[in-house]
Amino acid sequence: MAGRDPLKPGSGSDPLIYSREAAPNTSRLETILSHLLKGPALTYSSGLAAFHALLVALNPKVVAIGDGYHGCHGVLRIYQKLTKCKIVDVHNPDTWGGLGEGDVVHLETPLNPTGEAYDIEKYAKWAHERGAVLTVDATFAPPPLLDPFAWGADFVMHSGTKYFGGHSDMLCGVVAVNPARPNATKEYWGMWDERIFLGAVMGSLEGWLGVRSVRTLELRVQRQSETTTALVQWLASLQAGEGPKEDVAIVQKALSRVQHASLQKDDMHWLKKQMPGGYGPVFAIWMAEEKLARCLPSKLSLFHHATSLGGVESLIEWRRMSDAKIDPRVLRVSIGVENVEDLKKDLLTAFKAVLNDA
Repeated sequence: MAGRDPLKPGSGSDPLIYSREAAPNTSRLETILSHLLKGPALTYSSGLAAFHALLVALNPKVVAIGDGYHGCHGVLRIYQKLTKCKIVDVHNPDTWGGLGEGDVVHLETPLNPTGEAYDIEKYAKWAHERGAVLTVDATFAPPPLLDPFAWGADFVMHSGTKYFGGHSDMLCGVVAVNPARPNATKEYWGMWDERIFLGAVMGSLEGWLGVRSVRTLELRVQRQSETTTALVQWLASLQAGEGPKEDVAIVQKALSRVQHASLQKDDMHWLKKQMPGGYGPVFAIWMAEEKLARCLPSKLSLFHHATSLGGVESLIEWRRMSDAKIDPRVLRVSIGVENVEDLKKDLLTAFKAVLNDA
């Protein structure tokens, strides 16, 4: 490992001789991400490729995981075909029988699709007292919103397709290693070596797009998060009967629930410390009926009906389209950089339209 500096990809014995090993654009992006994430970072062809690489590197016999992105569960099913790995509920340690040294506790926070957050420090304690590794998927709270390493995470992953990309035009996955781990450098370069044979490398164009995008990361994410919190609080207030009577009547009839980290009032004693930069740009709404949820996207003008998230444009998705297990009344909302008052008007107009059609 001599001469290999994990914060300077492409240096030492890491020559730029073959693009599956390293390339100028991706190495440059990794250098930037390593500083942003406060730990040596590797890029992959997608977020799921990054998760798969983590499993290959750690080789757990037991994985504790909860609800969240269904794609990670799909990767785990493939991993199980080769390893017979046991899956347990991350939120119920009583089910963790057999989970021990070298196994994985995988926490997604904030959660897809609700935007709700979990106490990383608590899960780190549960994992570490068993000798397990805590991996955190922090896709929905990139810097400057959240630093999972500060709360005990061993590895952090992101679907860089979302906020690191930020313009809906690239695929990317990221894994960062906590530099405080005793073997952090060895683990980083072990994953670097394995990536050569997994073949899950980013293309040169995606590396260039990533470097372009992270230049505006803080500007985009802070605005998106602030706008999201304002929208969520506005909807919650109308649901509670606070506001213009006509608006209250529309929202109370159309919506049954709003979910977002900023609404977790009982958790603010740890949540404000964990996410000092804001509560994330994604939230979920539950419509009163499935029919209303299916029809709402077509009534919106400023929100695009699309599956992804993290771009500068606001998106809404009837979540049942991509996740067959989720309640059919749920819509995931990803906020862009538009004016918050414009988004409020668009939502109210759309709520009124679906109610008129019902």
